[in-house]
Amino acid sequence: MNQTSILFPHLNLTLSHVGKSLSVGGFEVAYYGIVIALGMALGISLIFYLARKSGQSEDLYVDLTLVTIVCSIIGARGYYVLFSWEDYKDHLLEIFHIRGGGLAIYGGVLAGILTIFLFSRRKKQSVWLLMDTVCPGLVVGQIIGRWGNFFNREAFGGYSDGLLAMALPRDAVRQGEITAQMLQHLKVIDGVEFIQVHPTFLYESLWNLLLLFCLLMLWKHRKYDGQIAACYLVGYGLGRIWIESLRTDQLLLPVIRIPVSQVVSGILILCSVIYMIKKHRQQSKTATPTQGKKGKGYK
Repeated sequence: MNQTSILFPHLNLTLSHVGKSLSVGGFEVAYYGIVIALGMALGISLIFYLARKSGQSEDLYVDLTLVTIVCSIIGARGYYVLFSWEDYKDHLLEIFHIRGGGLAIYGGVLAGILTIFLFSRRKKQSVWLLMDTVCPGLVVGQIIGRWGNFFNREAFGGYSDGLLAMALPRDAVRQGEITAQMLQHLKVIDGVEFIQVHPTFLYESLWNLLLLFCLLMLWKHRKYDGQIAACYLVGYGLGRIWIESLRTDQLLLPVIRIPVSQVVSGILILCSVIYMIKKHRQQSKTATPTQGKKGKGYK
């Protein structure tokens, strides 16, 4: 065993050499960045596919994804820095160093929603139709992107001895994220100290995989623009509230010290449920389901 080992003891799985980067022409490329880029590429591919299936312009989504990716990355970093300001206030240049991690998904989601709204106004498109088409691709990016946390040894939960428990070298993680309970169950293997934790990155990846399956099934039976987006926000929010409660690296609201992600999840779930109830009531008052025109809504 060494400082690059990652174990899943109850699965009898030992990964002896999990690096954080690879060298390309003498330049270190972080696996975190590679994983994020892969998630984006596959997510965009799904967005283009859904756009074609629903009779929309693929070129429209080329423009949308390019601007949304840039804005979402800025939003994800800004959100993380805002709620981790104590770590950056004396080292401002570190704000621009994202190769080692430090992107908050909800910051990216909120920035993406704002970007799509402004884009829809400019292009005179339905914001809800754009959101519906983008959300499944976003989930794909989240499923894959969470594995960047695996390579960085971050975004894990407290001590666990469950089936999926993950063991990490104590010296390979940020010391502020190690709890007293982890230290009480510290294990020494071949002279290396290991902490055993909830692999919350894995929980979220699996949760999002289930969510993606549900959204794609719903896609075939959707009844109104915004239904996919609302279900995504509810589904992801419910999972995030649970998973966030396990993590030891929570971003907290000042003074009240409540995890920001749980608050944001709750607000988005509430807004989405209200929207779905409103649309359901509107549909119940009409004799036939609402139908969109090709390129402007769903068939």
